[in-house]
Amino acid sequence: MPRLAASPISLSEAERSELEKLLRRRKSSQQMALRGKIILQADQGKGHGEIARELGISKEMSRRARFRWLEMSQGESCVEERLQDAPRPGTPPTFTLEQITQLYALACAPPEQYGRPISHWTAPELADELVKQGIVESISPRHVGRLLEEAELKPHQSHYWLHPPRPRLARENPRDLPALQTSHSSSRTRGVNL
Repeated sequence: MPRLAASPISLSEAERSELEKLLRRRKSSQQMALRGKIILQADQGKGHGEIARELGISKEMSRRARFRWLEMSQGESCVEERLQDAPRPGTPPTFTLEQITQLYALACAPPEQYGRPISHWTAPELADELVKQGIVESISPRHVGRLLEEAELKPHQSHYWLHPPRPRLARENPRDLPALQTSHSSSRTRGVNL
């Protein structure tokens, strides 16, 4: 069975110069630069296999970049838009960044502030309070736990990370007094005020 030839790409002079400029730019993402190289080589009449060998990529990647370029060329999109990543499949995030930030703020506040008769937040209590305040329509306690874990927040240990232990003072341990006095006097001679 004969193989189909790669769809030809013919770039205008403006598109070619814009692609070459994009490749020379230091701030271009590597994926965009790679797609730009694929398109420039396809414009020279090279096939998928030849492009794949020269750039060290798969034939499928060369095929996809060429197909997407041709597909996006139908509309009025600029060169950079044609080289961007395609939208990812799947559902969009359920909760906004603002809602997640409100969860973190709630987890950092004492439960008594919200009329809860508990000393520390639990995931079920946080989920219930988020729904009660109208921040989210519904959220499972397990998801609250995952979000807190991702942020490395531990509301049950809030006392420890909100209020770090203070260094011991000399009045707590009188044996440390001479060391503190010498470091204080030596820092004053260097012009440092404690």
